Amino acid sequence: MYCWRVGCSLACIGIVSGRVWLPATVRKRLADTMSATMRRRVTLSIVPLLFAAGLIFYKTRTSLALLRTVWSTGVIAARPEVVSLGSAGAAFDALHRSINYFLVIWPALAFGILISAAVRAYVPPDLWKRMLAVRGTASQLRAGLAGTPLMLCSCCVAPIFGAVYESSARLAPALTLMLASPALNPAALALTFMLFGPGIGAMRLILSVAGVAAIGPSVELLFPRLEVATSMELNNGSRQESLARALYAVVVRTVPALAAGLLVSMFVVQSLPAGAFAAGTPRIIAILFVATLAVPLALPTFLEIPLALSLLSAGLPSGAAIALLFAGPAINLPSLLATARIAGWKVAVSVAVFVWMIALAGGLLM
Repeated sequence: MYCWRVGCSLACIGIVSGRVWLPATVRKRLADTMSATMRRRVTLSIVPLLFAAGLIFYKTRTSLALLRTVWSTGVIAARPEVVSLGSAGAAFDALHRSINYFLVIWPALAFGILISAAVRAYVPPDLWKRMLAVRGTASQLRAGLAGTPLMLCSCCVAPIFGAVYESSARLAPALTLMLASPALNPAALALTFMLFGPGIGAMRLILSVAGVAAIGPSVELLFPRLEVATSMELNNGSRQESLARALYAVVVRTVPALAAGLLVSMFVVQSLPAGAFAAGTPRIIAILFVATLAVPLALPTFLEIPLALSLLSAGLPSGAAIALLFAGPAINLPSLLATARIAGWKVAVSVAVFVWMIALAGGLLM
């Protein structure tokens, strides 16, 4: 037994040092095993891409259908049973609104959870490190380009944020991807130009690009120690796990936070006074109020557009509509609670403050 252990130790030393300590047949078997393992890792890494492709197909199909409808009719339908500002939809309480909200977003949320679990289970952390570890515009651009075609609302992209953050050990690219998915949704931007005109459409685009480009790096600059702590965790332990285990971890970590945040958000909507959006409100106060409300407000994809139209119809300034069009889809209370569970309260609060500041500045400049 002692001789066998010594032989294994010498073999390991020989492998590490590059010298040959094993018979040729054993070396060949080891090489074949390592090659098969690498092929399996590469093959399984495609699974998240397949889920992402399915999501992009689903979102593109539904978005094109909506664009055709709006192009032919010139109007976009509201959803007072989910979220409404003012007296419309007053018959629905917060619980029913929350249920209706989940009925609207569940396919996209399912895709977000599946992508997150597949990333945790099948994508090696060192791959994310190679893609996103370098600081600068390159990693930010990759993250923004990865998030934009997903076209997820901020609730549904929250699970993906967690997987990317934990795998890459980088806060800035993970936040950039999370913000790009709802804020740079191509269909939502196209609908804004179609229904509001070039002025409001261009301002929304400028604010969205600025927010996606600046918020992630700014938050990471504020909290660099979070990045170091996550890197240590990844280096000290293996992150590979089964898909079922990863699914369980993602659901337990994000869905309760999303549900709690959604219920609170709907209670906020329910408690708004009937005259909160009455005409005649001073411009600065109206923009400040709408920007503050839009940050925690939970909105499914595209719903910010009919709500912003209703603000203009009520006589509020265009700056209030801009604040809602940017901050409404970018983040909400459910996604902030999920972010807090994953990266900490300081990160979530900082993201909320930055989004609020950009929305307020854009509204005042409009």
